[in-house]
Amino acid sequence: MAEPLVIVGKGMAATRLVEELGQRALGRHAIAVIGEEPRLAYNRVLLSPLLAGEIGEPDVELKPAAWWQARGVSTFYGRGVTAIDRAVKAVTLADGATLPYGKLVLATGSKPVRPPLPGSDLPGVMTFRDMADVRTLRERASRGARIVVIGGGLLGIEAAYGLSRAGGQVTLLHLVDRLMERQLDAEGAALLASAISARGIALRLGVATKGFVGTDDVEGVELSDGEVIPADLVVIAIGVRPNTDLGRAAGLAVGQGIIVDDGMASEDPDIFAIGECAEHRGSVYGLVEPAYEQARVLATRLAGKPAAYGGSLLATNLKVSGVGVFSAGGFEAGEADQTLVLRDRNAGLYRKFVLRQGRLIGCVLVGDTQGALFYLGLIRSGQDISAIRADLPFGEPYCTLRAA
Repeated sequence: MAEPLVIVGKGMAATRLVEELGQRALGRHAIAVIGEEPRLAYNRVLLSPLLAGEIGEPDVELKPAAWWQARGVSTFYGRGVTAIDRAVKAVTLADGATLPYGKLVLATGSKPVRPPLPGSDLPGVMTFRDMADVRTLRERASRGARIVVIGGGLLGIEAAYGLSRAGGQVTLLHLVDRLMERQLDAEGAALLASAISARGIALRLGVATKGFVGTDDVEGVELSDGEVIPADLVVIAIGVRPNTDLGRAAGLAVGQGIIVDDGMASEDPDIFAIGECAEHRGSVYGLVEPAYEQARVLATRLAGKPAAYGGSLLATNLKVSGVGVFSAGGFEAGEADQTLVLRDRNAGLYRKFVLRQGRLIGCVLVGDTQGALFYLGLIRSGQDISAIRADLPFGEPYCTLRAA
């Protein structure tokens, strides 16, 4: 008899887990997937191009309904889980229904950070996280609204780009003096900033938000120096926080996220966590690839085979406001490290490589990310690249040719 497996959350991590289970343990579990949003699972990474009108809603769907049905998955959409009863091994849904589980997987993702600033409860102060947000934002932007986006990380930049393309007059504010400071060095960030400004987005770096002003609706953003930037709409995109509420209420160990071991199990051996809500060896990953690696390990374990997750090398490889950006490993060089740089400001091209003892430990690519997977492989392998050092900035074909 198939063991009941309940997956709470229906995002990218949960979808990949079901896919991996289908390849490794088909028929071993009776799978139920529960999600709060009343629609099929979708790709959050594509919300910005959806907002910009570059793609349609069907394009962000991860898998069609028939895919889930073919795998015998019971889907419970539009109602979240309110409680976990570890004693009887069951979850309670928002409508009062209960589902038993043999194994339980928490893939509850993250919640947007919303700081308690004065005026943050005014209508028109929003976050950018789901499909409902996209519809609201697109409607307001299409009317030419004055929009202030707070946050110069990936999410904020993507929101600003999408809103600008949708017709909004966008100002992007960032507390730090450079964009995407966790993924880019100063020069790479400056090149990205130039590209964003060229797309008609007003950029303000090194500014702190004091609060929001308005009466019935938000009317402006007040900075720490007293300046007020007029705004018909404000989007807060300063980061996300792991959604650990269920795990915490169930008495599981929680740090930044739900603490798991190398098998993705919590302190309860029948409860697992993957993706943005999971904390492994003190790290919480807010990227898709680590969630997929965790799903692969967990699916293997649930198939009754040994597998261990050893952590992920952080890497970002995507289009940011239409500009190619790749970042991996340690891209800020230490005193004993060597740096190779290829730059062409007129072409909007920047490539930086950090070497330590003949090995590539990090790189940043802006404008042209060709060869990103090649460089990522070199960082992961830790192999000596002294023989191709001079050719490294020009990409894999030239390195391979010269190495041969």
